[in-house]
Amino acid sequence: MRCLVIGASGFIGSHLVDRLVEMGHHVRCFDRTFPASFEERNRVARGFELFKGDIGSIADIELAVERCDVCFHLASTTLPKTSNEDPAFDVESNLLATVRMLAQMARAKVMRVIYASSGGTVYGIPEQIPISENHPTQPTSSYGICKLATEKYLDLFHQLHGLDYVALRIANPYGERQRLTGSQGAVAVFMGRAIRQQPIEIWGDGTVVRDYIHIDDVVEAMVRSMENTSREKIFNIGSGKGTSLLELLDVVDSVLGRKTERIFQPSRTFDVPVNILSIERANRELSWRPRISLEEGIRKLADYLHDALDGEKKS
Repeated sequence: MRCLVIGASGFIGSHLVDRLVEMGHHVRCFDRTFPASFEERNRVARGFELFKGDIGSIADIELAVERCDVCFHLASTTLPKTSNEDPAFDVESNLLATVRMLAQMARAKVMRVIYASSGGTVYGIPEQIPISENHPTQPTSSYGICKLATEKYLDLFHQLHGLDYVALRIANPYGERQRLTGSQGAVAVFMGRAIRQQPIEIWGDGTVVRDYIHIDDVVEAMVRSMENTSREKIFNIGSGKGTSLLELLDVVDSVLGRKTERIFQPSRTFDVPVNILSIERANRELSWRPRISLEEGIRKLADYLHDALDGEKKS
């Protein structure tokens, strides 16, 4: 297939591109910039294209979607933490840009859009655990509202123009190449500090529970969504298990073989206390189930970081 990956150089996008290239698909990578390492990994692959552009530019999107069969939309300009500070920017740069993008895809006769939604934010504070796709949606952040609204527009374009879609409500993805700094991605941030023997900040008392899913399992769900033949369009993608921040740090300690220093900070208002996704629909309809346990995934990440740090020392 001819695949367009929007947000290709990001954490999820770069892994997806590698997998699509490996499978022999024609892959067009769309992003604002591309690091040298991104092109180096795939430059010898047949049908591999780099397309620099902005999702807010109609002209860029019009060129990017030309002759594509499947589009993976992974781009986002905001984070759950920052989106409430400027909701108008969130709506303009994400929701409106995506609606314009869908219009171009419909005109170009793209067969299917696979959208990276957010299982961690669209539901809000859960009424029951685990959270199924039929759970009420009450996002507590503009980020989650825009993700949910995008799902609705995907369905609208499906009804009006026949543009097929799959929306994957992804839990908390982690793994190799994830940023080690910032306020998103607890596994990578914790590992980055722990491996450098730096203290780790915890927001709240450490009892916040999240559903962590390794990047390889996320990519597998995306690949399987390309061939989805069921009537279902929305799928939770997570581990199906909850892990508190304190339990996560215990796994990090076990993998590294040493105790991390922990500094507790005041809790954050936008953090829901528990988020664990039911993944039975994806298992039933996509024949998908996560294969990498949290401990195995953290070991893979630790090995990757050790190799990266060794490379920095040698250079």
